[in-house]
Amino acid sequence: MEKIVLTGCLPLEITEKLELNQAFRGKQIFKWVSTGVTDFDSMTNLSLELREELKQKAVLRSSQIEQVLTDPDGTIKVVVKLADGNNVETVLLTDKEGRKTACVSCQAGCAMKCAFCMTGTLGLARNLTEAEIVEQFLYMEQQAGKLDNIVFMGMGEPLQNLEAIRRAIEILCHKDGRALSSKRITLSTCGIVKGIYELADNGPAIRLAVSLTTADEELRKELMPVARSDQNSLGELRKAIEYYAGKTGKRVTLEAALLHDKNTSAKSAQNMIAFARGLDVNINLIPWNPVPQLDFEEPSSAETHSFVELLEKAGLNVTLRTRRGRKIGGACGQLGKVKDGK
Repeated sequence: MEKIVLTGCLPLEITEKLELNQAFRGKQIFKWVSTGVTDFDSMTNLSLELREELKQKAVLRSSQIEQVLTDPDGTIKVVVKLADGNNVETVLLTDKEGRKTACVSCQAGCAMKCAFCMTGTLGLARNLTEAEIVEQFLYMEQQAGKLDNIVFMGMGEPLQNLEAIRRAIEILCHKDGRALSSKRITLSTCGIVKGIYELADNGPAIRLAVSLTTADEELRKELMPVARSDQNSLGELRKAIEYYAGKTGKRVTLEAALLHDKNTSAKSAQNMIAFARGLDVNINLIPWNPVPQLDFEEPSSAETHSFVELLEKAGLNVTLRTRRGRKIGGACGQLGKVKDGK
């Protein structure tokens, strides 16, 4: 009999799948799972008989930690080995106020092939299950303590695995478990317009970030193959962002990795200003993080600040993000980068 993976179950599902006579037992088990217990014997308010039954019928994890890497700047990257041998990575992000965020993966690899992203060179192995997504969050809490936020910005394109993400969010936000607020969840997409409308119309009501990179149509097609479809053109993407903000009442974040001599010119800034004007958006900029296999260069400090200044002068709300986790391959665009762990 295939064992039940408890990290992928809600309380009622635990009750039903384990054929428990008392529904409150399912809630008790769900609560224990959400605290990150690593063995059934830790579930001290359950009878010894029930704990032994759980050992026969269920598992607490479907995956395991393969490696934990810590950058001198405090960034943590956890490499998680899935049951089929694939690896995914989740990263701890800490802001200036000390708030801790788990940047989790939703796919093993990625099919989007963004030219500036290490993960895009790996190809797509498969979607992750809701249990595998939840487990990344629990593993990171095991390493870093209680987390404040979760962002679906790791390996993979979230809108290509939206059902599993919905389930994972339902589990993490459940009042009888981890009870994470949906206000603390962000999903980042490379710009799949159909998925943005689906998320706006059918939820969950979370924050949306869009990897814009550039508002130059031809350059975006060069850098991001997703943009080569007419359905995902800049014009259609802008309409979808406007719809999402209007439907949910949530401000959307536009993200851009700044690439030397690619998307940092005054003309690039004017294109981004024109795209963002009239939209309820914040703009997050991050200088590109080096990946040896990719033929790009980091922008200079002057190049970066000149670009930021042009956007700010146009009245846009701009954040220049600090690059962290680069020494462990944990920075934006580096996931999947092999490190020796030293």
